[in-house]
Amino acid sequence: MTAPAVTVESPNSTVPIVALDFWMADAALSMVDVLGSRCDFYKVGSELFTVAGPPIVRQLSARGKRVFLDLKFHDIPNTVEKAVAAAAELGASIVTIHALGGEKMIRAAVRNSGPDCEVFAVTILTSLTGADLAAVRGGSVVSDDLTPEVMRLAELSAACGASGVVCSGLEAGMLRDRFGASLKLLVPGVRLPGDERGDQSRVVTPSEAARAGASYVVLGRTVTSATDPAAAMDQAVASLA
Repeated sequence: MTAPAVTVESPNSTVPIVALDFWMADAALSMVDVLGSRCDFYKVGSELFTVAGPPIVRQLSARGKRVFLDLKFHDIPNTVEKAVAAAAELGASIVTIHALGGEKMIRAAVRNSGPDCEVFAVTILTSLTGADLAAVRGGSVVSDDLTPEVMRLAELSAACGASGVVCSGLEAGMLRDRFGASLKLLVPGVRLPGDERGDQSRVVTPSEAARAGASYVVLGRTVTSATDPAAAMDQAVASLA
């Protein structure tokens, strides 16, 4: 098996991750082949992992790629601890949990993540608005500004030892100012200029995310559904420079 490619990241660099949101492993691996050396970091989320399972992570590693295993674990601490340990053993470089799982769960996840797998805590999903969050909680919406809630969950995650948090690009600047280089920021919901938002509510362009201090940006349909994915990837990478 080929060892995963190692990317040397400067403190101010923003690393692109391409989301392999496909129903079939063959389709996902075909996209990896199309992008070639343009990308060495891929997201495997619930959709692909459900149909392809652990072998897809091993297949990506065999191609020299790093894997962001985005399964957003949210369960009792013991279950999450074991799930994160399994993800680390599988070879994931990043694994996600929900910060809303609380202190004990976050600490449990970090405890057995191992030296080569980073735990990132999801703050508020980029598909949610303030009104959505209020509806979940059964209260009335006061403001569509989710930054106080994102900050609260980021503070909790950092205190519990998480390597980073998942946030929208709209909150990244605030978090970078607060935490500096001590907390990594992963920004999903990134779109190239002119692309449709899809089911995302709080979106930014790659360059906006980079300027806000994102450590990683996740590029999904803006690349994988493009007429020319390789050209779209080149455009995204150029905008991060």
